[in-house]
Amino acid sequence: QVQLVESGGGLVQAGGSLRLSCAASARTFSNYRVGWFRQAPGKEREFVATILWNGISTYYADSVKGRFTISRNNAKDTVYLQMNSLKPEDTAVYSCAAGSTYDYTEARTYPYWGQGTQVTVSS
Repeated sequence: QVQLVESGGGLVQAGGSLRLSCAASARTFSNYRVGWFRQAPGKEREFVATILWNGISTYYADSVKGRFTISRNNAKDTVYLQMNSLKPEDTAVYSCAAGSTYDYTEARTYPYWGQGTQVTVSS
């Protein structure tokens, strides 16, 4: 069982930056792919970014490509999401998820989830 805890959310003006963290409770975390997803009010949860267990392979949604960077430090059992040039449409609850999945843009394929952290971008 892997428990995930997100942190780093908050209120920021458009054009600003935030760095989200996803900290895991289990050492087996380093074996898993990790994904970030977000859900805005009244909208479905959407894929944001993912990183393979070794940190080498990453993939981003088109809406965040070039602005967001996902990275991980397996020694600290933590995955990060650096968010730059934030836009009001990035406002959502951001959640991290972990699992051994090949269908990595699909939330349903990740068995472990954090509780989420709110990101609000003001215009």
